[in-house]
Amino acid sequence: MSTFDDLDTFVATRRQAGLALSPDGSRLVTTVAELSPDATRYVTAIWEIDPRGEEPARRLTRSSQGESSAAFAPDGDLYFTSGRPDPSAEAAEDEPAALWVLPRHGGESRQVLTAGEGVAAFAVARDSGHVVVATTVPVGEAPEPEDGSEEDVDPAGALRAARTKAGVSARLHTRYPVRFWDHDLGPGRPQIRVHDPLAADRLAPPAVVIDPLEPGQRLREYAVAPDGSAVAVAVDVRDPDDPAAVRIRLELRRGDQHEVVADEPDVDHERPTITPDGRWLLWIRERHARPGRAPAHTLLARTLDGSGDVVTVLDEGRLTLQSVVGAADPDAVYVTADEQGHAPVFRVSVTTGEITRLTRSGAYTDVVATPEGGALYALRSAPDSPPTAVRLDPYAADQDPTLLPGATSVDALPGSMTEVTASGEDGAPLRAWLALPEGDGPHPLLVWIHGGPFGSWNAWTWRWNPWTATARGYAVLLPDPRLSTGYGQEFMDVSTGAWGGLPYTDLMALTDAALARDDLDASRTAAMGGSFGGYMANWVAGHTDRFDAIVTHASIWHLDGFVGTTDGSYHWTRQWGDPIADRERYDEHSPHRWASSITTPMLVIHGDKDYRVPIGEGLRLWYDLQRRGVESQFLYFPDENHWVLKPGDVKVWYSTVFAFLAHHVLGEDWARPELV
Repeated sequence: MSTFDDLDTFVATRRQAGLALSPDGSRLVTTVAELSPDATRYVTAIWEIDPRGEEPARRLTRSSQGESSAAFAPDGDLYFTSGRPDPSAEAAEDEPAALWVLPRHGGESRQVLTAGEGVAAFAVARDSGHVVVATTVPVGEAPEPEDGSEEDVDPAGALRAARTKAGVSARLHTRYPVRFWDHDLGPGRPQIRVHDPLAADRLAPPAVVIDPLEPGQRLREYAVAPDGSAVAVAVDVRDPDDPAAVRIRLELRRGDQHEVVADEPDVDHERPTITPDGRWLLWIRERHARPGRAPAHTLLARTLDGSGDVVTVLDEGRLTLQSVVGAADPDAVYVTADEQGHAPVFRVSVTTGEITRLTRSGAYTDVVATPEGGALYALRSAPDSPPTAVRLDPYAADQDPTLLPGATSVDALPGSMTEVTASGEDGAPLRAWLALPEGDGPHPLLVWIHGGPFGSWNAWTWRWNPWTATARGYAVLLPDPRLSTGYGQEFMDVSTGAWGGLPYTDLMALTDAALARDDLDASRTAAMGGSFGGYMANWVAGHTDRFDAIVTHASIWHLDGFVGTTDGSYHWTRQWGDPIADRERYDEHSPHRWASSITTPMLVIHGDKDYRVPIGEGLRLWYDLQRRGVESQFLYFPDENHWVLKPGDVKVWYSTVFAFLAHHVLGEDWARPELV
């Protein structure tokens, strides 16, 4: 059986993420996830890829707990994080992530640092080797040792043990928010620790401790200068205009010195990066959304020494930026941004803003540059290509990359990819990818609507993989309706806070254009979506009966209820306005108001640990369908979040979706999937 025909094979396929390049440019590593021996979870390991493209990839680490977040020291030693026990210490049952090092000349990995509630993230200064660690520390005092000893104790571990012993899981919050995606915030506060370069078996205690946050706040990102002298930190701060909201402020820390680089109303300053020569600090300024106004990005820079003014590198709204990486050339940076169903790499002049598009097709992430500026490395994917390590020429425009032998592979796709174009009801150009199965057809059509809403079908996805459907004979339309990124600022602005308008008519226009093809069967169709795509699936269900079945995953049903219970309500009230003062907008665009119009069979899917779209949305939708007699099923995951991640649950997700579609779209007898 191929990767896509058989779900056991599909979930067992290795997948890679992330790249790290050694300071001398000679070594390149990635993180690869594969099934655990009992096939109940994924375990990650560090693999090395030959940047010359001559040798096959080789595995560097192995443990039952896995390893991730690799970064090189200046001398070539490789740091990574892992929850594996320290062989020189007594093992704990639930070991928090620690920092480990794999010597450049070989030998066993060794643990070099534990911190607070675990090492959440880390970075290494390219030239000096300073290690900057993000962790979480307790809010209160650590309990006294029960034996009365005065030995030093780990306050985080002591507090964690005391809570466990007392059977306490409660958290006392004094500010919003209290949850994030799939986990509770607190108790404790994030902290950054700057450690001197590794000189012995363990890192020395931190030379600098940065406490940028209050309890419940979050550290977004940080970047360290090559010489380790400065750390740029993007942090949540209270928004004075809304007591229940945060905005992101950019700070610069030099030892005990603290400078606010950027903080302004209605704006987030995030994703800082420092160029390899230590000259420029760059970051993305994101203007907050408002009704009729989508988020908009500006690329900003200033000299790290603070002697110059802030420079606007890319004007607001010019690109929807995804990442920024420094270059060996002191006047250049590399950015990735969504564009027309792709996410190219662009070379940008810091002083003039001149843009050169380096890549022809595909979506690029994890861009890293060699120190002398001779090459770029990145992970390239596309809707028809899983992430693959590639080498790029940093000066060649519209190039095709050089593929590097990687640690992962998939079987040949069970079909081909093409494009569909259409016009919106206002004349705006629209486009979509169309995955076609093998054979002449006519094929049944699935319309898969992406999440976000500010996103695009431009990269590979393991979660909603269209090729699992084409292997079963379906054509899959991957549309980018209004609100999608990569089509200009107006394409997003016009529908921000008005999801039920043009996004819906765009979807129908692209569906009509696809079904005009002779190889598609307009009498056998279904629509699917997750998150924002689930909202749109619900909206479609209430506004047309053209589809034979609808699958809605982690979906918004009652807009007011969602905005009041999601993990970051302020993010959505910025787009929609106040649920009380702007009642008319909420009522106009909430899918639940069209419940009585739904006749299409629906499969509702939701996870109980989903804090982005809380379970109440799925329960309310299911209740409204059932009480109105709509043929429907509810696939409920008690311990999954916004996504479905456990291998066994992934198989159940796909098998249930395909069984539901086979019954309602293909007319087959209902066959209940195994184990549910």
